Amino acid sequence: MPRRLPPLSALRFFEAAGRLCSFKLAAAELNVTPSAVSHGIVGLEQTLGVDLFVRGPRGLSLTPEGADYLLYVSEALSLIATATQRLPGGPDGRGISVSCAPTLASRWLLPRLHGFRARWPDVHISLDTSQRHVGFPVDGFDFAIRMARGVVPSASWTRLFSEELVPVCSPAYRAALPQADGRIDLRQATLIHVDLASEDWQAWLDAAGAAAPHDLALAGGLRFDTIQLAFEAAAAGLGVALGRRPLVNRDLAAGTLVALDLPAIPAETAYWLVGSESVARRSELLAFRDWVVDEARAFAG
Repeated sequence: MPRRLPPLSALRFFEAAGRLCSFKLAAAELNVTPSAVSHGIVGLEQTLGVDLFVRGPRGLSLTPEGADYLLYVSEALSLIATATQRLPGGPDGRGISVSCAPTLASRWLLPRLHGFRARWPDVHISLDTSQRHVGFPVDGFDFAIRMARGVVPSASWTRLFSEELVPVCSPAYRAALPQADGRIDLRQATLIHVDLASEDWQAWLDAAGAAAPHDLALAGGLRFDTIQLAFEAAAAGLGVALGRRPLVNRDLAAGTLVALDLPAIPAETAYWLVGSESVARRSELLAFRDWVVDEARAFAG
């Protein structure tokens, strides 16, 4: 016996209203009237026999049942959209969607994309740098480039390259730093932290051992959410950041940043290319995967 499903239009109304917590905003997004959204959701609640929203004087909120149902409906609609886009005649049939951390995207991936585009001019690239967790195939991405520790036991994961952590700052900031026993006194510096980095000053301090000051204060300093901003802050003379070779190599070569005479520590994490299950079924995805791996080997080599 076939399953009885609620109308797709009502589910779309519910997903938008639940995500936005507003019938008015959902109506604007779907290009319908707020009344249509409200009536559609009332009909859905009657069909399901459960209240999905609490309609109060302070606005709209999901009931516990509605919040749980929204998770499933959102994933189901996302899967339908992804499957539709993947059809040979669909709008994204020759597109590649990539999720990548912002600093790696701007410093490594974007400067090289012209090489792939020269070989595959009809394939368009969509790049997302939001750093959110990517779920395959729900989020619609073909690839994600992420940091991970050690070997990941999956054929869909391909190691690209690792990093080396080295303290860096502007030439002027280094010249102004006091010295102790003929060496830069890092305890007198403003440390620049990256809150979202998997390895930052604590990892460097632990690995540097006796070569680093044992009483280095890590609580203060400046904090940013991307490596790129940390590099820019260091170049502006605001303090000392952890440079990440090879991503910081161009700054060191240009002289906007200089490496301090302190240990360079191999990072425990590495960049990995993660692919969706659809990679093997599409020639442009296979070509992109091979191209990224070749570029990473040349870059790290």
